[in-house]
Amino acid sequence: MKRGMIDFWVGLFALAGIAALLFLALKVSSQGSLPAGSTYQLTANFENIGGLKVRAPIKSAGVVVGRVSDISLDPERFVAKVTMDMDSRYHFSRDSSAEILTSGLLGEQYIGITSGADEKVLTQGNTFKITSSAIVLEQLISRFLFSQADKEKEKEQQ
Repeated sequence: MKRGMIDFWVGLFALAGIAALLFLALKVSSQGSLPAGSTYQLTANFENIGGLKVRAPIKSAGVVVGRVSDISLDPERFVAKVTMDMDSRYHFSRDSSAEILTSGLLGEQYIGITSGADEKVLTQGNTFKITSSAIVLEQLISRFLFSQADKEKEKEQQ
């Protein structure tokens, strides 16, 4: 009888732990989601989005001001079209710029917005005119290696 009671309490403790982990996972997954009624959509076109994903944060001055809601390929211009849900509390001028940045050296990618000076603001459905694509680490490494090979060829020719 004593063994059965210990097993009961261990099982109850394990069940409570699993429930706590499930609650934590659900809480973290919905963190940063914006209420549907309090957002407006903007778009931006990038030549290369790197590893940007849907639900990636959009930050301005380090503050999350929105989330990426869709990524698609523009069939006419062959650029990535990124649709963003912006918090309606934050409005950016028409000459603001959007660029794809990375948290740390190998961290997640996000969109950083730098506000401009124009008095008119971007509204529902507008597009960022000034964008800067992602820096892809593999491309930087290959450029460096090719430039080193070119330097070696020049030395051999001299």
